[in-house]
Amino acid sequence: MTTTVPRPALGTLLLILLAISLGGYFTFAAVQGDYGVFRQVQLRAEERALTEQRDALLVQLAEMKNLTNRLSDNYLDLDLLDEQARDVLGYLRADEIVIR
Repeated sequence: MTTTVPRPALGTLLLILLAISLGGYFTFAAVQGDYGVFRQVQLRAEERALTEQRDALLVQLAEMKNLTNRLSDNYLDLDLLDEQARDVLGYLRADEIVIR
């Protein structure tokens, strides 16, 4: 008496293959896709870089506002006025010697 081992049907094999393929696809999409893990890490790094750039620009803006205020008619900073007169107009004091 010979016993035969029943083989799985072709439909069952195709169903298993389809499930494995879909699982692989969704795993790949979860890691590499537009909303995947790698993209989120990249977006966080970009966010940090842009935040640092924004903070640097805010510091520059504050410095420019301060200088603008110091050059306004309401506020007279003699040191800044002296610096600008020397730089722009080439003024010197009587006790200074110019070396070129």
